[in-house]
Amino acid sequence: MILVNLLLVAIAPHAYAKRNLVLMISDGFGPTSETMARSFMQDIGTESHEPWSSILDSMLTGSVRTQSSNSLVTDSAAGATAFACGLKTHNGAIAVDTNGTPCGTILEAAKNAGYATGLVTTSRITHATPASFAAHVVDRDMEDLIAMHMISKNATRHTKVDLMFGGGMCRFLPQSNDNSCRNDDVDVWQAAKDSGVATLTRRSEFDLLSQTNQSVLPLIGLFAHSHMAYTIDRDSTSQPSLSEMTQTALNLLDDTSDKGFFLMVEGARIDMAGHDNDPAAHVHDIIEYWRTVQKVHQFVHSNPDTLVVSTSDHETGGLALGIDPEYTWHPRVLNQVTKSAEQVCSYLFRTQKQDVTEVIEDHVFPKYLGIDNHTQAELDVVVDALQVKGGDGRHKACKHAIGGIVSKRARVGWSTGGHTGADVGLYAYGNQMHKIKGNMENSHLGTLLMQYLDVSPSQVTKALANTATRQLAFFHSPHHDHD
Repeated sequence: MILVNLLLVAIAPHAYAKRNLVLMISDGFGPTSETMARSFMQDIGTESHEPWSSILDSMLTGSVRTQSSNSLVTDSAAGATAFACGLKTHNGAIAVDTNGTPCGTILEAAKNAGYATGLVTTSRITHATPASFAAHVVDRDMEDLIAMHMISKNATRHTKVDLMFGGGMCRFLPQSNDNSCRNDDVDVWQAAKDSGVATLTRRSEFDLLSQTNQSVLPLIGLFAHSHMAYTIDRDSTSQPSLSEMTQTALNLLDDTSDKGFFLMVEGARIDMAGHDNDPAAHVHDIIEYWRTVQKVHQFVHSNPDTLVVSTSDHETGGLALGIDPEYTWHPRVLNQVTKSAEQVCSYLFRTQKQDVTEVIEDHVFPKYLGIDNHTQAELDVVVDALQVKGGDGRHKACKHAIGGIVSKRARVGWSTGGHTGADVGLYAYGNQMHKIKGNMENSHLGTLLMQYLDVSPSQVTKALANTATRQLAFFHSPHHDHD
């Protein structure tokens, strides 16, 4: 009898009674981004060219193809839906198939199977990537409806997302509130509270979570009006970092369910820096993402029933290290930068009543970009960008002007302010990591993740048949600077 029991254990498909899955998505992060950040760390840390490796380098197992159902170049909505539902859909679609029919996600299926669930991001929580795991809309810009979906309950009347950390408070407040960006008077924040969800918005409240022994889930913490700050700009007294939010999420979810948990963690602003062609903001958010991976790696080491998989939805910017004709690039240029292009431009717009040339020369170049020998051409490109008509167009032109100056000095090139069709890296560590390897479609990776948790989205998909997937009043943006 003892021998039989031992054999049953040996061939059992689940070696652990508990099973955790952490899916990490470095939005817009391609292979060259990894090289850039690695070279940056090597260059600022040593005078030699001794090899330096990131935590991701030790976890590399393959690569992921990124095309969507209607384009060789995906957006984040279709990319995340492939991971969440295990199927290809068209750009802009949030967890719906090519016919607009809701598809059950790995998060929803995991919740129905008894797992705890969580979403952590540095974007608005209603942005494309996190939304694709807990909402179902035909257009990613329907963020008012997405917010309502994300606090909804599943078929067993449980809140389907136990924990959410990120930004985007404006989508949860009625339009009568001065801080709202909704197009209606629905108070989603109050609705969450009424359904039993604990809420928090302050850093001080977040810090208290590590001091409690009581269950605080379900919980939603939103720490910014819209997206959270770039790492290079972050005020640590007002916003937690991605690694801090992830560590807290791991601790809370691990104590919630004996079955285990599913957690999606997104380094969202890596992508946004790529859209702005801002190499300094890009590299600092990558390094913070590495810190987060390291936290999860340590958790896996202590909890061998856990698998962590890291990948990207797409590459952003068409990043190149080295500009013709020189065979070099200069990471230390990025180390002199103290503000993102986004923050520099916001500062310039606030101070335009002053002599803008003086502000650029006396503050922007030396204090924010670390440039004490600017050229007239560099000054002119910023001044010209500030003259572009239209608020969004002027802000974009300014960010690209600032990013372009830094990039040129660092000998960093960009082929686009959008996405590319490049394959992205696949990284894994922990329980059954040997199954996550090779080159695969993004949708196949989604299927493998569901198999790991032993969940199926079919029942969820059936239950979602009557879900509203269209928001009556919304503005569809033809251009997504931050996809």
